[in-house]
Amino acid sequence: MDVTIPHSLGSEEVRRRLQENSDQIGAGMPGGMVDITTSWPSENRMAMDIQAMGQTIAGHVDITETQVVFHVELPMALGFVKPMIESAIRDQGQKLVAPLP
Repeated sequence: MDVTIPHSLGSEEVRRRLQENSDQIGAGMPGGMVDITTSWPSENRMAMDIQAMGQTIAGHVDITETQVVFHVELPMALGFVKPMIESAIRDQGQKLVAPLP
C-alpha cells in the first residue's frame, strides 16, 4: 500500500519534521496501541517497523522535494483495515508536512 502526500517544504524540512515527529505517525491507527521503530538507511528514506494488533508491519517513507510516499507492506490478515490505515497515514502525514502558519 502506498500513500503519496504532496508538499511544498523541500526534502530537508520534511526530513527534519519526520525525524522529530515520527512517533506521531501511528496516531489514529486502528487497534489502539501502536509501536513504531524507525531508522534512516539513507538520507531520504525512513524505514519503519510498526507493531499493531499483534502483527509486525514493515514499511518505509521516501522523501522528495515535492512529495512524501509512505509504503506499508500490509499483511493479508490486516487487509480489512487497509482503508483505516491509509486514512490514518494520510491524516498524520498531511499534519507533518503542513506549512507553518
